[in-house]
Amino acid sequence: MLPIKGMRIRTFIIETKWGAKSLVSLYLSVLSGMVVALQYDPATPFFSASALDLLAPFGQFFRACHFYSSQLFFLFSLCHLAAVILARSDQQLRFSKWLLLIGSVPASLLLLFTGYVLRADATGEAAGVIAENITLSIPLLGTTLNSLLFSIEAEGMKRVYANHLIGLGLVWGVCCWDHLRRYRVGLGQHPLLLFGTLLLSLFLAAPMEPARLGLFHIQGPWFLLGLQELLRYVQPFWAGVIIPSTVVVALVCVGTENPGRRRALLFMAAWFFLYLLLSIIAALR
Repeated sequence: MLPIKGMRIRTFIIETKWGAKSLVSLYLSVLSGMVVALQYDPATPFFSASALDLLAPFGQFFRACHFYSSQLFFLFSLCHLAAVILARSDQQLRFSKWLLLIGSVPASLLLLFTGYVLRADATGEAAGVIAENITLSIPLLGTTLNSLLFSIEAEGMKRVYANHLIGLGLVWGVCCWDHLRRYRVGLGQHPLLLFGTLLLSLFLAAPMEPARLGLFHIQGPWFLLGLQELLRYVQPFWAGVIIPSTVVVALVCVGTENPGRRRALLFMAAWFFLYLLLSIIAALR
């Protein structure tokens, strides 16, 4: 019994560290994002994002800090989710609470994605076009969802900016609130992570890729590469809605105590392996 109990304690510590690192990165992202938001103008997105690097005092640092801390927040959140599943801690949650936590995954992904779109550089512009085409491909609800989330062609960056700043953050907060209120994580709880992110932001600028004439292939954000490659082979509705939805359904099944849990885990492992393979192919093009 003692070895089993010790193993559970070690697993709990691993889970807590991933979750705490995710929150520290989120704090950095929000604080630096406030500075970036004061400079950003949805009417002139590319100019205002570029001007932040060139004209605003310490603007390049704050934009880089917002960029890198956001990436780390998403990555650490996925690591925390994986640790929870492997430790079977999800079995201790009520199914309704597990569903809410699963809802935070697409919300955080959209938060990260809309940050790319708001740059309005070559990568952000291409990502926005892909997102609108996928959303509009949804039968019956496509136009409404696009108007709610993006509407870039009709309204520019106004809708994306509002969702990135308020809407998606509120959705993520509602999904995670019951989980977060049990823990207290301070900004200085992981000083090495804090110092490393700030140091990286000081010396490495966040990417900004202006549009270039004659450029026919633009790589999207790293987490979108697999989807971008998949769009070469299947229709947007299947590539951007149905196939990603299958892994969300598998995540839901993982939180239930039934024989299908193991099959759901195997399906998720195969799904992420294939997605990684597609991402590598897209990155090498």
